[in-house]
Amino acid sequence: MIRSLLLATSLFVGGAMAPLAAQAAQPANVGDAILAASAYHDSGDYQRDFDAVVAQARQWIDEAAPKTRRPAIVLDIDETTLSNWDEIRADGFGYIASGPCDALPKGPCGVDAWEKSGRAPAFASTRALIEDAQAHHVAVFFVTGRHEDERDATERNLHLAGIQHWDGLYLRPMTSHGYAARYKTPTRERIERKGYTIIASLGDQPSDLAGGHAKKGFLLPNPFYRIP
Repeated sequence: MIRSLLLATSLFVGGAMAPLAAQAAQPANVGDAILAASAYHDSGDYQRDFDAVVAQARQWIDEAAPKTRRPAIVLDIDETTLSNWDEIRADGFGYIASGPCDALPKGPCGVDAWEKSGRAPAFASTRALIEDAQAHHVAVFFVTGRHEDERDATERNLHLAGIQHWDGLYLRPMTSHGYAARYKTPTRERIERKGYTIIASLGDQPSDLAGGHAKKGFLLPNPFYRIP
C-alpha cells in the first residue's frame, strides 16, 4: 500500500514537473538584462567597443574626405556624441521624462531636466573624430531626436563638453513624433541638397542610419535603450 502510494505520488509529481509541450520562447529576463548591461558598461567593454567603431569611422573619413567634393559627416547626439550614462543608471534603464534631476547618482532623474541641464559629457573619441574631421575641412552636422525647444540647452551642452564650430544642428520640430528614421532620413537628404556629400553617418540606433543618404554608416553599441 505504501509502495503504491509512493508510486502514485511520484507519477503525479513527475507529471506536474514535466515541461509543457509547445511553450512559447521566453524573452530575456529584464532583471538579468539590466545586470548584464551594467556589467558591460562598468567592465570597460562598452567603451572599448564604442571607441573601436569610432576609430573605424575616423579612418574612413580621413580616406574619403580628400576624394570628395564638399564632404560632410552626420552625427547623432545622445550616446553618440554625448553620454547620458549618469541619467540612464539613475533611472534604472527606464525612461522618466518629467520631474527634477537633482539627486544624482540617485534617481529618479527626469530626462527633460537632465538634457536641459547641459551636464552630459562628450565621448572623448567622438570629440577627437570631430576635431580631426574639421582639420580635414569636413563639415560637421548633428541630427538629433531631441526637440526644437532643447536647442539652446543642447548647444550649451556641446560647448561645455568641448565641441565647437559645427556646421549645423538639426532638431525635431515640436510637431514631429513617431519613428526617428522618418525625420532623420529626410534631414540627411536636406543636407545633401545643400551640395554636401555625406561620407559618414554615426549613430547608436539603427534608426540613425536607416534610409541611406550617406556613403557609409557606423553603428555604435548601445544595449541600454532602443529608439525605433
